[in-house]
Amino acid sequence: MLTLETTRGKVLIFPTQAQLFEKAADLLAEAVSKAVNERGQAAVALAGGETPRGLYSLLSREPYVSIVPWERTLFFWGDERAVPPDDPQSNYRMAVDALLSRVPVPRENVFRIRAEAENLDAAASEYEQLLLRVLPHNPNGVPVFDLILLGMGADGHTASLFPGSPALQERSRFVVATCAPKINQKRITLTYPVLNSARRLMFLVSGNTKADALAKAITGPYNPEDTPAQGIRADGGEVLWLADAEAGRLLLDRLPEKPA
Repeated sequence: MLTLETTRGKVLIFPTQAQLFEKAADLLAEAVSKAVNERGQAAVALAGGETPRGLYSLLSREPYVSIVPWERTLFFWGDERAVPPDDPQSNYRMAVDALLSRVPVPRENVFRIRAEAENLDAAASEYEQLLLRVLPHNPNGVPVFDLILLGMGADGHTASLFPGSPALQERSRFVVATCAPKINQKRITLTYPVLNSARRLMFLVSGNTKADALAKAITGPYNPEDTPAQGIRADGGEVLWLADAEAGRLLLDRLPEKPA
């Protein structure tokens, strides 16, 4: 594993995807256990996509089934597609199939986004109110997660914050309806204010197709309008980028200073 300390967070690069998943599972177990020990419960926002699926599959097996305090962990989502919860494209369904149905999480601890609703703006407002009701707040009144898992697309998007999206400018709402522009797919997403209030944010980035976006996110000029993942920062917490060697292959070449 190679560790890079950057102004945009700590980057951990692993030789293989399997090692990335192992470290991510250990960090999740650590963050959840710490939150439960300190505050009695943990709040986690899950990510969709194929890379998180591999993490969820690992977490559904031992030793994680036994060591993670599932019964005291609350699960939310960072974004959701505008499909029913049983649709193959649903982030909720993927997480349930790969993880939540396989570990002892009480049903009442799972808070999905009702993105199948006809009125997505109302559904986004409903989820925002749920976050405000269930989660602790920081001094600015923003709901605080203990851990938010994030992926990153080849275009630099994260959650459902896409390049050029009006959602990137949102500062007063914590959840908004939006659209994936290239495929014209409606979605609901958390916004920067609530994402950046988390105690820990953990990106999972895997594969050759993400190499350019990762290098740009970490070393490129700061422009979240073009690379939304750059807008993720932990105000008082930490940002971790976990990447495999394929995703991290261009990063070292673009660092202004090479690690010793």
